[in-house]
Amino acid sequence: MSHVSPPPPARHAAGPGKHPDVEIRTVAVNGVALRVALAGEGPALLLLHGFPHTWELWRAVIGPLARRHRVIAPDLRWLATGREAPAGEPTGAGYDAATLARDAECLLEALGATRAAVAGIDAGAPPAFLLALRRPDLVRRLVLMESLLGGLPSGGTGDGWPAAGGPRWWFGFHSEPGLAESVLTGHEDRYIGWFLDQGTLGRGVPTALREAFITAYTGEDVLCRAFSYYRALPASARQLQDAAATARLTMPTMAVGAHPIGAALEQQLRPIADDLIGHVLEDCGHIIPLDRPAALLALLQPFLAADITT
Repeated sequence: MSHVSPPPPARHAAGPGKHPDVEIRTVAVNGVALRVALAGEGPALLLLHGFPHTWELWRAVIGPLARRHRVIAPDLRWLATGREAPAGEPTGAGYDAATLARDAECLLEALGATRAAVAGIDAGAPPAFLLALRRPDLVRRLVLMESLLGGLPSGGTGDGWPAAGGPRWWFGFHSEPGLAESVLTGHEDRYIGWFLDQGTLGRGVPTALREAFITAYTGEDVLCRAFSYYRALPASARQLQDAAATARLTMPTMAVGAHPIGAALEQQLRPIADDLIGHVLEDCGHIIPLDRPAALLALLQPFLAADITT
């Protein structure tokens, strides 16, 4: 494991909404219509965001990554709209890791990708992990960031959380059926804004991007669907545990931690990964692609390109 101390970043040089050569497409997969950002040509690279993000989480890194990859960055299923958006269920049914992994698998198939590097952060990491375990023929390289994989042992408290502390307070809040969405409707700006500030250690995100995230998560229906991910965590933990009991990560894998996860994710992966490298970014918040995009690119680009022949 390496500890990376990046220089102070030149933050937010490109204005929000500027996505050179990014195509936005709606793709029907696994019973939902996903909004997907596409950029570049080359080997496929699938990017899976977390909460409370959209595909625009990756906007600062898409351009450089698209120079050598076909970048595929979907909104996850809780942001699907229209008749095809499944309602949130008390148990989180339909938003578990296996369903999200199947979404990713179907998306790659719909776009004609037979092999892909896959990167997931926060809520996007468990489905990326599960997809890699179930489809090693599809996932050629795996990057997992700032997440803990429920159901797997850890070097911390034994429930997947670092020794410094257990699950954050919002996990319980979001998990109670019907509670969080009823309390937060009408107050989305303050709540989503709090996560964005905390996730960048107080440095914040550009105003237009902040507004885009808040808009995406405004309304009781979308909040209910987003919180259904948390309500499905017990089912997801069983899925991950069962998959890890019978399979290993055979592809090159990289774990990237920051604040608050640190090295805990790498510790979870070490017993089940054949080829693992771990990094911890110092002075970096949870939302790595927004808080330290240059430092992230310095890790991602050589790792993803290691087996690409030009």
